[in-house]
Amino acid sequence: MTMTIQQNPPLSEATRAVAEPKPARKAKPNWMRIFRSRTAVVGMCLVLFWVLAALLAPILPLQSPTESDAMAMASPGPSWAHWLGTDILGRDVLSRLIFGARTVLVVAPLSVTVAMIVGISLGMLAGYFGGWTDLLIGRLSDIILAFPVLVIYVILIANIGPSVLNIIIATTIASAPGIGRITRGLVLSIKDQEYVAAAKLRGESTLYIMLVEILPNCRSMLIVDGCLRIGYTIITIGILGFLGLGLPPPNPDWGGMVKESVTVLNVWPLMSIIPSLALVSLVLGFNLLADGMREAWKP
Repeated sequence: MTMTIQQNPPLSEATRAVAEPKPARKAKPNWMRIFRSRTAVVGMCLVLFWVLAALLAPILPLQSPTESDAMAMASPGPSWAHWLGTDILGRDVLSRLIFGARTVLVVAPLSVTVAMIVGISLGMLAGYFGGWTDLLIGRLSDIILAFPVLVIYVILIANIGPSVLNIIIATTIASAPGIGRITRGLVLSIKDQEYVAAAKLRGESTLYIMLVEILPNCRSMLIVDGCLRIGYTIITIGILGFLGLGLPPPNPDWGGMVKESVTVLNVWPLMSIIPSLALVSLVLGFNLLADGMREAWKP
């Protein structure tokens, strides 16, 4: 009595594609999802308004932000020549407002970008290697985070002088530890994933694993955090300008415009309200944009 062994028919390519396990897909931010969030769209519109105003400032029919009009100093209110009036030195408020947006939109993102590079680098080293590296970076971060952020800004700027470079340095020192803490937590939750272990088995270098396998899976949260920090930095730049530690004159500075208007609030209160509303709208735009990105990229 013979037994016949029944062989299974070969699997088709479609069946084999379903049956074979697939590697885990890495999480990537879907930029088109942002437009589904009303919060993100409103924030994006506010930010784009000031970006377009700053880009079009050289071609708009505006007066020089540093030029004084002696005839307008007696009546600082709105006129055909000065739509939003003039400040105490006879300079056009609208011109200084728009050119001040150029300063803010360059200094704040640039400062946060440098702080993100430093903070992400420190956080990835601490989270990936652990041990003494994590302990040393963590203790240095604790020392800086023990001081209020504004105090760090004031101490640094008051000692090294107000300038764009010094604001970037102060922002990096004050913000990098917090960014490093966030990056460290993300790295600790990712470095034990299967695709990271597979990269180690392939013999990939440590730099490759951190930059190609781990960092792309952290970028959604880091982009949201960076957007929020731009808003915080804009507020800080405004506070420094109000305290006289912002950009040196005659550069247009929203915080400095508010400070200059204190002595004439009874005569022309809009000279203080207008730059304050500009600060609020731009910061609100970045915060709404960050909240919308968080909603759109929620797992």
